[in-house]
Amino acid sequence: MNNFGEKVNFIWNIANLLRGPYKPEKYGDIILPLSVLRRFDCILVPTKDKVLEKAKEVDIPELLNAAAGFKFHNKSKYDFDKLLDDPDNIAENLRAYIRGFSANIREIMENFDFDKEITKLNSNNLLFLVVKEFNKLDLHPEKVSNQEMGYIFEELIRRFSENAEAGDHYTPREVIELMVNIIFNGEEDELTNPGNISTIGDFACGTGGMLSVAENYIHEMNPKAEVALYGQEINDQSYAICKADMLIKGEGENADNIALGNSLTNDLHKGLRVRYGLMNPPFGVSWRKDSKEVKKEHKNQGFDGRFGAGTPRTSDGSLLFLQHMLSKMKTDKKGSRMAIIFNGSPLFTGDANSGESEIRRWIIENDLLEGIIALPEELFYNTGIATYIWVLSNRKNDDLEKGPIRKDKIQLVDATSFYKKMRKSLGAKRNKISKQQINRITEIYGAFQENEYSKIFDKEEFGYLKVRIERPLKLNFKITEDRIENIYAENTFSKLFDEEKYKKLKKLSEAPEFKSKDKKKLEKLEEGKKLQEKILNRLRENIDQDKVWKNRKEFKEVLKDILGELDLKRSLMKAVRNGLAKRDETAAYCKKRGKIESDTDLRDYERIPFSHKVEGYKQDYSDFVEKEKDNITAYFENEVKPHVPEAWVDYSYTRVGYEIPFTRYFYEFEELEPSHEIKEDIEKLEAEINEIMQKVLG
Repeated sequence: MNNFGEKVNFIWNIANLLRGPYKPEKYGDIILPLSVLRRFDCILVPTKDKVLEKAKEVDIPELLNAAAGFKFHNKSKYDFDKLLDDPDNIAENLRAYIRGFSANIREIMENFDFDKEITKLNSNNLLFLVVKEFNKLDLHPEKVSNQEMGYIFEELIRRFSENAEAGDHYTPREVIELMVNIIFNGEEDELTNPGNISTIGDFACGTGGMLSVAENYIHEMNPKAEVALYGQEINDQSYAICKADMLIKGEGENADNIALGNSLTNDLHKGLRVRYGLMNPPFGVSWRKDSKEVKKEHKNQGFDGRFGAGTPRTSDGSLLFLQHMLSKMKTDKKGSRMAIIFNGSPLFTGDANSGESEIRRWIIENDLLEGIIALPEELFYNTGIATYIWVLSNRKNDDLEKGPIRKDKIQLVDATSFYKKMRKSLGAKRNKISKQQINRITEIYGAFQENEYSKIFDKEEFGYLKVRIERPLKLNFKITEDRIENIYAENTFSKLFDEEKYKKLKKLSEAPEFKSKDKKKLEKLEEGKKLQEKILNRLRENIDQDKVWKNRKEFKEVLKDILGELDLKRSLMKAVRNGLAKRDETAAYCKKRGKIESDTDLRDYERIPFSHKVEGYKQDYSDFVEKEKDNITAYFENEVKPHVPEAWVDYSYTRVGYEIPFTRYFYEFEELEPSHEIKEDIEKLEAEINEIMQKVLG
C-alpha cells in the first residue's frame, strides 16, 4: 500500500485547482469521473494499438473487448497523451474519447453526468490543466493494484462525502470488515469448498465497498473461489463508481449485476436469492415520496411481496430496507446470513401494534434475528450517533455438534468500548476499531456465551402485552357561571359560532358578488350564535351555587327540563352536560347501557412480559393473547388492584408489541455518594467562597 497515500494526496491537490469556479463539496463531480477515466486509460494502454487495428475491420463489441483483453474497450484514436496534443480542442476531443468507449463505460460516464462538467471546466480554462495533471498520474495495474485502486476510490469518496446530506453515511472500512467477519464466522468449511459459489448482495450498495470487502475475505481463504456479487444503488455517481471498480478488477459479470434504481420502489433483482447479505441503508431518511408504491405492494401482495409484515412511519425507511433484504434470503437447507447497520430507532420506535413493532414481531417470531452488536459512537464520517449491526439468519444452528445452539435465542453484544481514539478527526469520525478489536468482537459474538459484553435471551424476552387498565367515570354536576363558561371548551358547542369566520364572511357580504354558498354559511353561523345564547341564557336562569348533582342519570333529566324546548341534538346536549361536569370520587358511577363507563382521562396502560413461548409467527395474535389471559389477570391482581381497587382490565383491547431496549440490558448502576460526604463537600465549598469574598471585600 506504499502508493496509496501518495496517489490520494496527488489527486487531492488536483482538486485544489478547482477552487473558485467550484465549491469544495462539488470537487468530487470532476475528480471521481476523471480518476475512473484515467484508470481505464492506463489499463488499455498496452492493447490500444491492437484495438484500433481491429476496429478498422469490425465494429463488434465482443471482438473489440477480446482485443483489449477486458470486458471493455476504447476504439477512439485518443488517450490522455493525445488529448494534450491539441489544447484548443480539448473539450471536443475529450468527448470523442469518451464516445469511443464500449457501452458499459459510456453508461458509467453518463451516470457521472460528466458532459456538463466538461463544458464548465473548459469555459473556466481549467479542462486542459486538470487533464494534464491527471496524465502525470500512473494508475496502471502494475503500478497500482486493483485492491489499492479500491482504497484510493474509498479515500477520495470519504473526503468528498464529508459534506454529504444527513442520512447518507459512507461506511468506514473497519465497520465493513467487522460485518463481513460476523456473517462469515463459522462458515469456513462452506467458503473453502472447491465447488462452492458464494452469492452476496447489497441492495443499498453505494460504491460497492461492502461487496468488495466480502469478496476479498473469501478470496483470502480460497483464491479460486467463485463469488457472485449483486447490488442496487439509487445514486448515479455511487453506482458509476461501483460498476467502474468492478470492471477495473476484471469482473465484468459482477459489474453487470449492479443495478441503478430505488430498491424500495423498483426491485431490479426480483426473484434473486443470495447466501449472504450486507447493507448500510440511509439512517432516518423519509420514504414519503415512495409511500404510494410501497403501500400498494404491502396492501396488494402482502407476504407474497416484500413488505407483508408492515410499514413503518414515513419519517424513517430503515425497516423497509430490512424487509427488502430479508426477501433475498435463500430458503434451502443452508439458508442465508445477513448483516445491516441501523441507528437506534429501529430497536424501539413505535408502540405495540404499530408498523415498526409489527415488523420486529415478524422478524423475531420467525426466529430471523440472530443478534445485535452495539458499535462505538463517532465511527462514521457524517454522524456521531449510536449505531448497531443487526445479524439475521434463517438457518440458526440447532445441533450442538455444529456449534452453539442459537435457535430461538437472540444475542446482544455491547461493543461500545471497543475503539481507539484517532489522532486526527475525519469529519464526525473521532474513533476507529482496530484489527485486534474487530477480531475480539467477532470472537465474543462467535463464542455465544454470556459475559460483561454479551447477553443471550429467549426471543420472547423482547415481546410484551400492552394491556388497557380502566377506571370508573364519576362526575358531579353544577350550574354555576364558571361551569357555564367551560361549555365553550366543548368542540360541538364552540363550532356553532366561529367569530373569525363570521367577521370574514360579514365583510365579504358587503360586496355585490357575494356567493350564495357563502351566504348560507353566514346564515348558519348567525343561527349558531343565537342557539348558543339561548342555551346559555336558559342555564343562567337556573344558576344555583349550592346545588350539586352526583348522579349523571338524574342530572340528564334536570337538563332536559331546562333545555328541552330547544330540541337540541344529542351531541350538543352531551357537550353542554360535559361542560357542567367535574370529576368527583364521591359521585355515583356513570353508566352506559347498564355498564360502568370508563374515565378516558384516567385510562392507563401496563406492559406485561409474556408467560408463554411463541410458536412461530401468526399475523393474527388473538389466540396467543387468549392464552395469556391468566397471566394478565395475575399481573393485574398483584401489581395494579392493590393500588387502584376500582380499576379493571379491558381484555378486548390487549395488543402485542416488540422492542429491544438494548442499553437497559447493559446498564450498570453507579452507587450515589453518601449524603454525609455531599454535605462535607458543600461545607468545604462554602468556606472557600467565604474566604474569597473576604479577600475581595477587604
